[in-house]
Amino acid sequence: MSNSFDVLWLNASPILKRFDEPLLKYLSGYISVAQWEYHQTKDEASSIDQAVELVDEFLECRDRPVHLAGHGMGGTIALSYARRFPQKVRSLTLLAVAAQPANNWHAHYYFQRQLFQISRELVLASSVRSLFGNQPPHITKKLVAALDKDLEQSPSSHSLFKLVYLPKGGVSMPMMVCGSKSDPVVNPPALHDWLNWFKPEDKLWECPEGYHFFHYFYAEQVGKQILSFWKCHHPHPLEASALSLSTSTNYQ
Repeated sequence: MSNSFDVLWLNASPILKRFDEPLLKYLSGYISVAQWEYHQTKDEASSIDQAVELVDEFLECRDRPVHLAGHGMGGTIALSYARRFPQKVRSLTLLAVAAQPANNWHAHYYFQRQLFQISRELVLASSVRSLFGNQPPHITKKLVAALDKDLEQSPSSHSLFKLVYLPKGGVSMPMMVCGSKSDPVVNPPALHDWLNWFKPEDKLWECPEGYHFFHYFYAEQVGKQILSFWKCHHPHPLEASALSLSTSTNYQ
């Protein structure tokens, strides 16, 4: 199975993976895509390093490099993997990942909890507006519940006691960084900071709208940009493909 796809999409949040689906459906019409998912229980420690090890276990039988991609924390894991195992990555595509990779929505949530004496529920409701824009009350309620669960399930190392930082810098393989001009989490300055480490073959693209989950609201527009990037770094022409794999790796 590890040789039957060209792209590996990393997802670090089972509860939020639904927002990846429109983009993955579009991409899988042109290139074979596999999905890797990270799962953990409440009693397990969060660890990006452990997630990287699990990705490598999944790819250990693969005999050629893969296009690696991910959004948010999934992109952070992809970045960490690409730095550790560069020979296994053909290209790296990051969506909503700041040049300081730890600067994610979890960090913003915990920073607000530290700064203001307001409840978890109110901060999560504020996070919904930041990540998705203004939503009807019944949708906001569902999104608050999803974000609440993501705080428990994602391998983020942030907490109320400490905000962590990860190494900044680029990678050796071609890299594409995508963001949204209306994303208050990975805002334009945080995105443009990547340019300090860009190589000539690297690419930065910004979606005009869409907040943090711009790839959900503008799947086709984002997908066209990513396919154009992959086309420049793929060993053979991209053609329509009916193959779309879904592979889950459980961390238990």
